[in-house]
Amino acid sequence: MTQQVPSTEPELTAVRNFRDVGGLPTADGRRVRHGVLFRSGHLAHATEEDAAFLSSLGLHTIFDFRNAADQKLEGPDVELPGVRNVNLPLTDPADGSGFWKMVRDGEIDQLREILGDGKAANRMIVSYRTIIRERTAEHARVLRSLAEDSVPALMHCAAGKDRAGLSIAVTLLALGVEREAIVADYLESNAKHRRYKVRRSNSSGAGYSPEVMELLSPLFEARVEYLEAAFETIEETWGGVEAYLEQGLGVTPQIRERLRERLLD
Repeated sequence: MTQQVPSTEPELTAVRNFRDVGGLPTADGRRVRHGVLFRSGHLAHATEEDAAFLSSLGLHTIFDFRNAADQKLEGPDVELPGVRNVNLPLTDPADGSGFWKMVRDGEIDQLREILGDGKAANRMIVSYRTIIRERTAEHARVLRSLAEDSVPALMHCAAGKDRAGLSIAVTLLALGVEREAIVADYLESNAKHRRYKVRRSNSSGAGYSPEVMELLSPLFEARVEYLEAAFETIEETWGGVEAYLEQGLGVTPQIRERLRERLLD
């Protein structure tokens, strides 16, 4: 894998999966600038100390990709003075309150029926493909905003893995970041201290049994095949990254150049 420039990570108490995307290499030898592009899980439970750290980043815009069901479940982001919060809901891989209720409350037989035999992983793959094909307006808006004025920026969803992960990946593609580096950054969401905490109504051993956790794991893991499915969808639908950016997202070479000026060293 491509080596990344390490950056100091803060010990945030109630914001999961936070990191600076700076240091990732581009194909032409440049690197993403530190301190301009961040990613994380939701900010709804941020402590005062967490909020103080986030405020110290000098953020211009927070892109929140959660939907109404997410926000009802977790709450709105904490407000950071002077920071613009843009809510652009993207399709949740486990979309629907009924599905999440099953994840939290379902008995083992229900979980086996809807998640077993590869169904959970397939659900994730289908979702990643759908987001790339159908959410072009949202991704176009993010890239144009970054090119215009929305830097430094933080992108997040609920866990900071799927919807934020795809939006970060699209941004990095537009910057010309090496594909291996994009995948490596995406997979960092699997680190134990970054993982979304699975909450089950049944807090007994049975509620978190090895079989239950194995059935749920495809929903809460970053897997190479998910991101590769997104890349394959770009190739199949538009014929390549350049056409996807220009035809699919309307991101002209001029916009890409402004993006590179703002986000690359």
